[in-house]
Amino acid sequence: MFGLDVLFSISNIVLFMAIITRLSGLFASAPLFSTYPIPNQVKVWLAAAIAFILFPIVNATTQFAIPTSAPALTMILFKEFLVGYAIGFCANILFIGVELGVNTFAIQMGLSADQALNPTSGGSSPVITQAYTYLATMIFIGLGAHQWLFSAIYNSFKSMPVGYTVTFSPQIFEQILVVTGHVFSVGLGIAIPIFSVLFITDILLGFTSKMMPQMNIFMVSMPLKIYLGLLLSLIFMRPMAEYIAVIIEQFMTKISGIF
Repeated sequence: MFGLDVLFSISNIVLFMAIITRLSGLFASAPLFSTYPIPNQVKVWLAAAIAFILFPIVNATTQFAIPTSAPALTMILFKEFLVGYAIGFCANILFIGVELGVNTFAIQMGLSADQALNPTSGGSSPVITQAYTYLATMIFIGLGAHQWLFSAIYNSFKSMPVGYTVTFSPQIFEQILVVTGHVFSVGLGIAIPIFSVLFITDILLGFTSKMMPQMNIFMVSMPLKIYLGLLLSLIFMRPMAEYIAVIIEQFMTKISGIF
């Protein structure tokens, strides 16, 4: 009975709540966990299972003071959720950059009206954007990047222990902003190969329209740009997959360094 009293003490219960709250923040923003329609029951039980595994490790390495009031407990849980959310948000920047880049050349192809429900974001996006999102997800899983996220959340309990201390220093905010700023470089790296060819095609079609005014260049350009864009997407599929793999490794390394 004494063992159960110690196991289910107030300090252990609060510490377990803090751990599962940090994991909930990760699942709320991390790619794969937040971008796909995974049932909430699965997320809750997965967070509880991981929290159960992390609890004895965190309990042995953390000097945790029990909050004496409900507002203090709320502030601790809010901080824990914010830490987990920040880790997942930094990882999700990669997928936002991929969608931004693909949307850029999809509009140039003339597929802006080709909108379909995107199950990864819950909104509408071109079908080709969804294809590249699935590609990035498969690479993300293939590289084991989801395991890097769990490693980052584990290391965060050492660098940002549970408690009243506000652990978000200006340096951490600066590093998070730097990672967030990479969304444009990722999107540009995805978009520039196909976008540049389509842009040159528009210029050549403009010259053709001036030299042959009797030709209905609009009726020619639409199917031509769609065909050329899809062909270039197939040609650049492998280089883009390799580029996305390199970016994922860089992002995971930066996230591990921040947290």
